[in-house]
Order: sequence, then structure tokens, then C-alpha cells
Amino acid sequence: MAEINKSIDNHIGSFKQSERIVRLKELDKYSVSELREALYARAPVKGLKIRYPHDIVIHLASYAVESQEYFLVITLNGAHEVIAVHEISKGIVNRAIVHPREVFRAAIADNAAAVIISHNHPSGNVDPSPEDRSITNTLVSAGKIICIEVLDHVILGAETYYSFQENGILSS
Repeated sequence: MAEINKSIDNHIGSFKQSERIVRLKELDKYSVSELREALYARAPVKGLKIRYPHDIVIHLASYAVESQEYFLVITLNGAHEVIAVHEISKGIVNRAIVHPREVFRAAIADNAAAVIISHNHPSGNVDPSPEDRSITNTLVSAGKIICIEVLDHVILGAETYYSFQENGILSS
């Protein structure tokens, strides 16, 4: 609960416009899933224009403190506005199973022009593993074949994030 409080406190500025701020402050009354719902409801993601990785990271903050890995795909239209955030896989403490079929199924269903992929590292260490690099390369290659660009892979930790694009591993 302390990590969730810290995460919410770190992003309290973005919560100020929400009617749910009072409920978020009373964390003891809510489950983690209810808190995640409240986090998403506080600022609609759909239509949000993504210019930089941090534009989406704030909206994925609830995943950063999870004790299991979650692999997400954020689908974007041609103007790089968010269509939807999809949970592709819920894994264990140090891995989640990911396959291009599931990632791009969501993108195709949303008629997306591009995607951002993201997952959390429950350890808090956001350095990409060899497996993270491998799945990124696989997804970028698959995306090229079906003309859905992978704009970034963002790894979430409790305190920070790692963007493949910002670190020059992916270029848009």
C-alpha cells in the first residue's frame, strides 16, 4: 500500500482535475483493481496525443507498482492519439508471455496505425533484459510486415521508466 501511496503522491498534480481525488486519498477502502480503475478514470486516455514517452507513462502508473509483470499495447491512430490501452499478458514476478499475434490482434481490431508497447518490472530495475530487447526486435519486425509501426517500448518501474526510443534503440 505504501508503494501505491507513493505512486499516487508522485502524480498528484495530474489528479487534481479528477472528482475521484477524495476517494483516492482514502486508499484503505479500495482494492488494487478499484484503484487502477480510478487511476484510468481520472483522465481519459482515449484521444490523448502522444509526443513523448512520458505522455503515456503517467497513465500507466498503476502498473508500475504491480508485483507481477503486465505486458500492454497502446494503440494509436495516424495522428498518434491513443485509441486504447490493452492488457496483453499478465505474467509472474519476472516475466510475461508475449507473442506478436496477441499484440497485433489488438492493434488490427482497433484499426491502429502505430503502437507503443509497455511492460512493468516489479523489481523496479528498468534496464532492458536480453528478452526485452529480443521481443522488441520481433515486434518491430512483425509491425513492419503489417504496416503498424512500433513507436516505442516503455519499461515501467516504481520510481522511473526506460524508453527504447529515448535511449536510441528505436527511432521514429
